[in-house]
Amino acid sequence: MIGLIFGETDFPNIILKTIKRRKIKYIIIDLSKSKKFKKNSKSYSVSIGQFGKIINILKENSCKKVLFAGKVNKPNFSKLKLDFKGIYYIPRIIKASKLGDAAILREIIKILAQNKIKTENSLKFNPELSLKRGNYSKIKPNDKDQSDIRKAIKTLNSLKEYNYSQGVVVRNNKIVSIEGKGGTKKLLEKSKSKKFRNHGVLVKFPKKKQDLRVDLPTIGLKTLKQSKTAGLKGIVVKGNQHVFLDKNKCISFADKNKMFISVK
Repeated sequence: MIGLIFGETDFPNIILKTIKRRKIKYIIIDLSKSKKFKKNSKSYSVSIGQFGKIINILKENSCKKVLFAGKVNKPNFSKLKLDFKGIYYIPRIIKASKLGDAAILREIIKILAQNKIKTENSLKFNPELSLKRGNYSKIKPNDKDQSDIRKAIKTLNSLKEYNYSQGVVVRNNKIVSIEGKGGTKKLLEKSKSKKFRNHGVLVKFPKKKQDLRVDLPTIGLKTLKQSKTAGLKGIVVKGNQHVFLDKNKCISFADKNKMFISVK
């Protein structure tokens, strides 16, 4: 039995489909704002502040392992529903939140570990969603593109240890925008250019000090389309350290629009 701690995005749906196909016993801890798994009889809708309830559900169902997938938005701590263990643990979560979303997840993993619950890698059941190093489109980055990519990687590497940014856009060797709390969509909206079309790159790498079992950078067809609208030429992710959804559709879209998909 495994506990699936799910948030937003399409990634949890893909994992759940695989789990069902392989007939693995599971329960869902639904932390999504939209309560997207409420129709599933094995799903429990819980607040992130109800640690006692979460831990009890896992233990009552003999779940010694959990898997995180999907985006869990930073909560409004003043409005959280807390149970007894939530009151006990919440100061640690609030302290971690000041260091960013990655620090919150790491603290939750520590709390689960203290209760003898192990956290598995998000890609445990779907390793095919992470690509190895190489170029996955007909178009390959030219020298100018490679210069933009190096600038973007250097920028991400220079960010503070607990910065929440996973993405940066560079065009003509200039930093256009760095991902903020609004995520990749907002980043790409801010990166639109009327002057330049098919120039520049989006690089998405894991945050520094990020636990690579959870919260990996996620790329999908929406990201490709948004990058096209922003006038970018390509997307770069880090080998085996990302989630790539709709791979074939993404590659087809990139080829059709003379874009590149590169894995470093």
